[in-house]
Amino acid sequence: MEEILLLLVGALAVTVVARKLGLPAPLLVTAVALGVSFIPGVDFEIDPESILTIVLPPLLFSAALDISFQDFANSLRQIRRLGIMLVILTAIVVGGVANILVPDLTLPAALLIGAIVAPPDAVSATAIGKKLGLPRRVMTVLSGESLINDAAALTLFKLFLVTVLAGASNFDQGLIGQGLLLLLVNIVIGVGFGLLVAFVVQFIRERVNDSLIETVIGLLAPFVAYIFAEQIHFELGGLEYGGSGVLAVVAAGLSLGYNAPKGSYTMRLQEQPIWASVDVLLEAFVFALIGLQFKKVIEDAIASPHGLGFSLGVAFILLAVTILVRPAYVFFSYYRRRTPRAIRRQQRRGRIEQQMSWQDLTVISWTGMRGVVTLASAATVTGLAAQGADIPAQDIIFLTAFVVTIGTLLIQGVTLPFVIRWLKVTDPDQAKRDAAAERDLITKTYQVAMEEMKPQWEQLAEKIGKEKAQKFLERIQFAATAQFQAQQADEELEEAASQEEAAARTSQGPSAQQRKEFGKLMNDMRRKLNDVRREVIIRERDAGNLDEEVMRTVLMELDTEAFAMDKSWQNRMRS
Repeated sequence: MEEILLLLVGALAVTVVARKLGLPAPLLVTAVALGVSFIPGVDFEIDPESILTIVLPPLLFSAALDISFQDFANSLRQIRRLGIMLVILTAIVVGGVANILVPDLTLPAALLIGAIVAPPDAVSATAIGKKLGLPRRVMTVLSGESLINDAAALTLFKLFLVTVLAGASNFDQGLIGQGLLLLLVNIVIGVGFGLLVAFVVQFIRERVNDSLIETVIGLLAPFVAYIFAEQIHFELGGLEYGGSGVLAVVAAGLSLGYNAPKGSYTMRLQEQPIWASVDVLLEAFVFALIGLQFKKVIEDAIASPHGLGFSLGVAFILLAVTILVRPAYVFFSYYRRRTPRAIRRQQRRGRIEQQMSWQDLTVISWTGMRGVVTLASAATVTGLAAQGADIPAQDIIFLTAFVVTIGTLLIQGVTLPFVIRWLKVTDPDQAKRDAAAERDLITKTYQVAMEEMKPQWEQLAEKIGKEKAQKFLERIQFAATAQFQAQQADEELEEAASQEEAAARTSQGPSAQQRKEFGKLMNDMRRKLNDVRREVIIRERDAGNLDEEVMRTVLMELDTEAFAMDKSWQNRMRS
């Protein structure tokens, strides 16, 4: 426990320095940890299953909460090709090359290497992309790929590992068919269980009316989805099937993220900074863990029968293959669907894929950095070998996983910002379009709210007079135009409430009662205004008329306003 705490503190400290210097935090954390691994007495080990269980679920869940469900659905074909088909292709190509290079490496063991290095980790790529302003179409594909590629890779990993442990030296057609069935079953059970978890969480949240409990339930959701989905097992035809914990987490995160606007504003305000903090801490931990393995990997390679030189040679060749497979597939799969025949087929189906430039495709091709899943899978193989399992060339397996992880981080991670700047893959007008959409949305929400709040305005007119009520109404309507931010409407109401309360204090009669009644009326009006605007936003989103990024920006403003309202009302009631 002390070692883990020390690792977390150290990794976080390096992350702080990296952010201060404007450097990619994952790369600096890895580099520092790599150097620390050579300090005498430093020997950090952690159960690989713990890495997958503790680190992976919250990272995936947070990413799923963050992604636009609409954009994810619209880009699903591109995401599916990268997250599933590219993973399978990478495993086959890397495994085939490894099988040729290493004589004593059986085909299942070679494909095991391919499955281990197949899934990219888009954490650092998306972080760099956000910082440099990558277009939303590119960010959606990268984020979506990272949500499903781990599930595909882990399914292949389990299939090949079972085959290796069974002592098989080759595959037959029946086993390949079983593998495809295993992948399909994993997807169905994983997604189904994840949606069930999301339904239960949403059901509880809508009834507890306690933002703290709602937030805690949300923090537990990814672990419940992952652990229990992984525990679902049944045997069929001599092969064990089960659910994908990764896809369960992703499905739960996407569902809860989509339904988040329907929850309480206090839960959203609490949850967002918590998940951002968890992301920073776990990402630092993962990359520190990768760097700390360096010394052990080198020592094991030196002591292995193949020797350090041969093992490194194989690892670097497989690193090159891993890097090259991605751009080859990205460009081929995209342009194959841009032929006239393919476009006509898409038009008949009413499913036209979003166009991308060659610069977009180049950036997507260069975001193949590996991370936590590759490291944990390789560590699982090493752990089984240490327990006596007969795994051919297990030293090469772990060394290759490490070289590919570090190599892709250093080669692609370091150069990715320069590639983005050089190709000028940005969308400078996105901010302007979003700002215009936000203004239009603010105007529309106020127009609908004014119409639905007529009874409240009539009640206000009875309390304070028609002239004052009309004046407040005109101010609110004017605040909804492009000349003013929506928040000014609430400021006008707040000022009016203060003036009326001051007048009530100096007038004759039950001033405290007047103040209380007027304050309640004004607070109810402001709450109603806020609630109706939120309902309009959700309806527009559900109808497909609203970009979710714009929705989240305006929703955050509404949540902040609601929080300010409640605090102001509480202070007024205490005075």
